[in-house]
Amino acid sequence: MNEKILEQILSIRASGVTNMFDLPRVQREAYMRGFYELVLYLEEHKAQYSRFILTGEADIKRPFDTNTLE
Repeated sequence: MNEKILEQILSIRASGVTNMFDLPRVQREAYMRGFYELVLYLEEHKAQYSRFILTGEADIKRPFDTNTLE
C-alpha cells in the first residue's frame, strides 16, 4: 500500500457511506470518486486491505529517496 491508496481509503472511511468490509461497495465508491488506484488495489490486495481495516496497520511503500545516494 502506498500513501495515495491510504489517503483514498481514509477518505471513503471518513465519509461514512459504506461499511468498509463491503468490498464491492467500497470499490464502487472508489470508482465514483475517481480513485482508480484503489479500485485495482482492492482487486489485487484483499488480505492487506482487510488487515488494515481490522488493525490499522499498513505497510506503506514510499518512493525511493534519491537524496540519500552519494
